[in-house]
Parts: sequence; structure tokens; C-alpha cells
Amino acid sequence: MSETSYSRLIRRLPTLDWRVGLMIVVALLGCSVLVLLVVNQRDADARHQAALARQSQSYEVMVLSQSFAASMARAEATLGRYVVAGERAVGRDFVAEWQRASGQLGLLERHVRGNPAQVDRAMRLREAYAARGLELAQIARSTDRGRNAAAYAYYNEARRSPHLAALSLQTRAIFDAERLLLSARAEEARLTAVGAAEETRNLVLFGALLAAAAIALGWLNVRAIRDRAAAAAEAEAQRARSEELQAAVTTATAGLKAEARERAAAEDKLRQAQKMEAVGQLTGGIAHDFNNMLAVVLGGIELARRNLPDGAEAALRHIDNAAEGANRAAALTRQLLGFARSEALAPEAIEPTELIEGMSILLDRTLGEGITVETHSEGTQWKVWADRVQLENALLNLAVNARDAMDGRGTITIASGHVALDGDDAGECAPGDYVRIAVGDTGTGMTREVMDRVFEPFFTTKPVGKGTGLGLSQIFGFVRQSGGEVRIESTVGVGTTVTMFLPCHAATTSAAPLIEQVGPRAGSHRALDILVVEDDPRVLTATLAALEELGHRPVACTDPLTAPRIVAGLRTLDLVISDVLMPGQTGPEMVAALEPQLRSVAILYVTGYAGEGDEDRFAGRPVLRKPFTLAGLEQALADAIAVQRHTDAATG
Repeated sequence: MSETSYSRLIRRLPTLDWRVGLMIVVALLGCSVLVLLVVNQRDADARHQAALARQSQSYEVMVLSQSFAASMARAEATLGRYVVAGERAVGRDFVAEWQRASGQLGLLERHVRGNPAQVDRAMRLREAYAARGLELAQIARSTDRGRNAAAYAYYNEARRSPHLAALSLQTRAIFDAERLLLSARAEEARLTAVGAAEETRNLVLFGALLAAAAIALGWLNVRAIRDRAAAAAEAEAQRARSEELQAAVTTATAGLKAEARERAAAEDKLRQAQKMEAVGQLTGGIAHDFNNMLAVVLGGIELARRNLPDGAEAALRHIDNAAEGANRAAALTRQLLGFARSEALAPEAIEPTELIEGMSILLDRTLGEGITVETHSEGTQWKVWADRVQLENALLNLAVNARDAMDGRGTITIASGHVALDGDDAGECAPGDYVRIAVGDTGTGMTREVMDRVFEPFFTTKPVGKGTGLGLSQIFGFVRQSGGEVRIESTVGVGTTVTMFLPCHAATTSAAPLIEQVGPRAGSHRALDILVVEDDPRVLTATLAALEELGHRPVACTDPLTAPRIVAGLRTLDLVISDVLMPGQTGPEMVAALEPQLRSVAILYVTGYAGEGDEDRFAGRPVLRKPFTLAGLEQALADAIAVQRHTDAATG
């Protein structure tokens, strides 16, 4: 080795030692940062899980306190029924509810063991529970021994017992204390997460600095001193290009995010509309099947009532109870059909201001003295084309919902006016003139999650037994069937406004007469030869039995495609009763195909799905809705004969 080479090597050694040492230090610091990150993450996870566990315990204590209160309330109510009815089965129900409350109290005591204040409240709650148990046990024993007067007296005295108030007070105290503790624990969990995130962010920043230092050191090792100027210029150019690219990426990303938000909002609206449409179709189908079953049930009940022997009062009471239940089921089915937009409407021109003023007395009596109803009208002369009864029911339902949202005290505002909808304002409505009817309250308001589900059948935020969940869904179906739209605006803690947009009256329409369940006005007085076309064998059997009970001569047909052959084999035929929707061929299609064979033959359509088919397909012939009574069937037969006679007279 030459002296010159040896000298250059000696001069490079300090530089190499300095760079190698710096790289070792950077590597050690990087490993330390990695270890700290892992340790910090584990510690943060452990603290977070502990905080969540404490929150979960608070939730369980709150749920148990509410469950205990509910069980006590049910036990008190069951004991009241036992005192009134004196049935031992009710007494056993009271014992079961009381034991359930005892078990819940035991769980509550175990869950609050680590909290001395809550343990003290639970102890006082246990003492009140035991004292209340002695009072109620005395009432139950008196009732069990047939001492009804004493039981009534003890029960009335127990309602004013201080132990009852103590139970409520201690339960509420446990719930409120745990709710405050839950808030503190939630804040603790939040602060723990924030602190862990801050520590992690600092470590990551430090690690990024170390990485930058390592990169810079490597860059120094591979670059010669003579290239520093060129490298600096290249770095500057690269930085400028990076900034331009970053600005372009930021602009493009902002545009894509805005488009994505708009697309997501449109997709949400589409999914909601598709969901409501699917639920409506499913609901309408279920209601149709229920109407078929109810037709069989009500027909059988009425035939059984007619054939009861004299003196069978007990059996008559059971039959009347069954008929009442079936009629209530029929009313519920009509509500489902209203949501499915399949309820038959009787539209007419209605002036909204007059309608609202005409309902003022009904609203005052229904809503109670604690509610103030204010009405506002723009004085427009526009009229709405809708079913008056359905519109009145919609307004009444909205007013009752508003009253419940205000807990029976507040102000309800009913406003009406004219609005022209076009473009984005039209929503799902066709562009044009609409009458706007809005019902607003000053109640608790609704969250976005509740607003997304309010129109779903059977969805309700009211307590069990306080509502069916069909009010808003029926309004939704009625308005959409009328060609309009329902919109809701709500703010939690401020109130809710439900607005119905209904098309303005443009022209009159006509529809096939729909026969309701009313008393006969002019029934048929002679026996008729009747062909009954019905694909459901149970409904067919019930209809045949009803016709025979009315003194007619029915002939059964289970398939509309076989009707021509049966008609050809009949010597006389006065009337055809046909279902509307049947496999293979609808009722109107069958009648149209049989037209040459049905001269002077009356037609009566029977349906459990009032909105099925276009109204003009019935050609003005009567339509009887399932389920029907014998009186309704008799009146429908008379109407069908009268319509056919009028048609024959008009055609000469």
C-alpha cells in the first residue's frame, strides 16, 4: 500500500466511526420507540377494557333497578286483579312476579358490592321490600281465605303505605347514583383513550424523526461532497413537484368525497323507498290472506249464531266474543291495507280549512284540557282530492301522537296552505300544485334513527299496550295512495312537525262501488241460482254455506278456467260471485271471457284486497270486501241484481 493510499484511509477513519456510531444510536432509539409503542398500546388497551367493564357494570345496575321496579309494579297490579277477581291462578301470578322481583333485587345487591353508598341504598331497598312484602302478603292471605272486604281495605291502605314510596325512592336513588357514576366512568374511559392516543402520537412522531434521521444519514453516506449542490437543487425541484401533486390530489379527493356523500345520500333514500315499498307489498299480501281467513271465521260464527237452539245463552256469549275478536282483527287488517296503499278510497273535493274547523270539537274532546290546539290557514281556496274519513283519521292520529309526545300538556299547531312543488322540492311527488297540511308539537322530538323507522308497521316508541305502531304507517299508505307524500321534521327537545302534501283537486273520478258492512236496504226476495268462483276452498265452503243459509242455490267453482264448462252445463244462472285475484285468471278476466254466456246475469266481485286491480276493470259492478257478514252478503246480492237490471234497461 502506497503512502498516499494509507494516508487517505487514516483520514477517513474518524468520519466512518462518526457515521457508524450515529447509525447505531438511531437504530437503538428506533427499537426503544417500537418497544414503548407496544407497551403503551397494551397498557392503553388494559385501561380501556377496565373502564368499559366498569361502564358495563353501571349499565347492569341501571337495568336491574328498572327491571326490579317494573316487576314490583306488575306484582302490585297482579295483586289488585287477585283482590278483585279472587282467582287462585292470578294469585300464583302475583307470587311469581314477587319472587322475580326478589331475584332481581338479589342480583342488584351483588352488582353494587364494591360501592359502599350503593350498598347502603340497596340495604334500605331490601328493608322496604321486606316491609312491603308483609303488607301485600296480608292482603293475599285475606283474599285467599275469602275475606274480600278485609282484602279491599288492606289493599286501599297499602296503596298509601310509606314502604311503597320508600321502594320507589330507593330504586330511583340507585338508578340516579349509578347514572352519575356511569357518566364519570365514561369520562374516565374517554380521558384514558385520549391520553393513550396522545402518547402514541408522540412516540410515532419521535419514530418518524428517527426514520428521517436515518434516511438523512444514509443519504450522506452515499452522496459525495462534490454532489451536494446538485442534490440540493434536485431536492428543491422535487419538493415543488410534490407540493403541486399534493394540491392536485387534495382537490381531486375533495371532489370525490363530495360526490360520494351525494351518492350515499341518494342511495339511502332509494334503499328507504325500496324498503317501504317491499314492506308495503308484504303487508298487503299478509292482509289479503288474513281477510280470506277472517271471511271463513266470521261466516262460520254467524252461521253458528243462526243455528243456536233457544236457551243457549252461554254459547251465544262465547260466539259474540269470538265475533268481536274477529271484527277487531278485520279492523287491524284494514290498517295494514292502508299502509300497503291497498285500502279502497272514496275521494271527494275537500276544503282543508273547513275540514280542520269541523274537527275542532272532536280534537278538543280527544286530546284533553292540557292540550292547546292552534290552527293557521293561508286562506287559499285550493281543495284537495282525498277520502274525507281517511284524512280525518290521519289528522286525528297525528294529533294524538303529538299529545303523547308532549305527555298530555303543550301546544299543537295545525296549519294548511297551498304549495307548488317542482324540481328537488317535489321529492317523490309529481311536480304540480299541492295542499299542505302540517301538524306540529312542542314535545320531545325524535332522533334520526327513530325518524328513519317511524313509517314501518308496528314500530312504536310508546310503552307496551299504548299503541299498535300502525298510525303513521297507515297515514303513509293513505297519502301515497292519494298521490302525495309525508315529510317529517324533528329536533330532539324542541318538537316534531309532520306535513302531508296532497294533490290539489283537478277533476272528478269514478270508481266501482265498494260495499261496506251495513244493514240491508232492499234485499233479494227470491232464491237465486248462483255460481261461486273462489280458489280458496275454505272461503268457498263458507260462502256456499252463507248463500244456502240465505235460501239461494249456489254452485261451486274452484278454478276460473273451468267456469265456461260449468256455466254451459247450468240450466239457469242468475248471478256470478267471483274472487278477484286467482291463479291462472283474474275474476274480471274470467267475466270478460264469459261475456257471451252471461247475458242478463248479474256479477258480484268479492275481494280481501280492496285495492287490487284497476277500478275500471270492474266495469261499474259491485265489489264486496272480505270479511263480510250475512247481511252484507245479502245486500251485495240485491245491489248486483239491481245494477244488472239497470244495465239491461239501459241497453233495451
